Amino acid sequence: MKKLVVLTGAGMSAESGISTFRDSGGLWEQHRVEDVATIEGYIRDPELVINFYNERRRQLPTVQPCRGHELVAELEKWFDVTVVTQNVDDLHERAGSTNVIHLHGELMKATSTRSPNDPTQIQTLTPEHIDIHIGDKAADGSQLRPFIVWFGEAVPMIEQATEEAMKADIFVVIGTSLNVYPAAGLIQFVSPDVPVYLIDPKDVPWTSGHRYTHIKKGASAGMVELVEQLKNARA
Repeated sequence: MKKLVVLTGAGMSAESGISTFRDSGGLWEQHRVEDVATIEGYIRDPELVINFYNERRRQLPTVQPCRGHELVAELEKWFDVTVVTQNVDDLHERAGSTNVIHLHGELMKATSTRSPNDPTQIQTLTPEHIDIHIGDKAADGSQLRPFIVWFGEAVPMIEQATEEAMKADIFVVIGTSLNVYPAAGLIQFVSPDVPVYLIDPKDVPWTSGHRYTHIKKGASAGMVELVEQLKNARA
């Protein structure tokens, strides 16, 4: 079974109604990105940041996976699929994808302020207890914080994602501007002979020398076309 690696960005979740900060002039839900998506912002005002992510988390049950999410999951019928996502929502999992690497953390998890990437400190939040509060403690006694990789923090899952990219027989990029590193650099680890597909309605600055097929559609319509192309290639 061929290895298919899918890199997804905000354009995938946008079709489910989740807003993205890159399309709103550096604001994210009316907040400056520096205030709610950096470690400096969290240190400066932890209550603001914690409440901001509580609101994002409460939004999750109100949105559903789009057709693009569902079709990525359906590819598991024909391929060994790994999804590498820059998104922090759980829509890939809810659509049925079974192997998802979250580069930028997971909204439905909380962790220690002192050691955010220590697996023993990470806990999954439940719909019944979905909020984090000032004073809630991780196992090490430090303040619980969102399990989100903010700007200025290390990306612990990039090594695993890189290994998957190196093993890919087919590589698909959906809904990402390829501006955010280190995720944007994953294409450099894809073997030169591997087919690469880019699904995005806009022109994307492509700095890699790797040849690619651009499906100039949104995530869902683009995935419909990709599935047809892959079926024809297998026939």
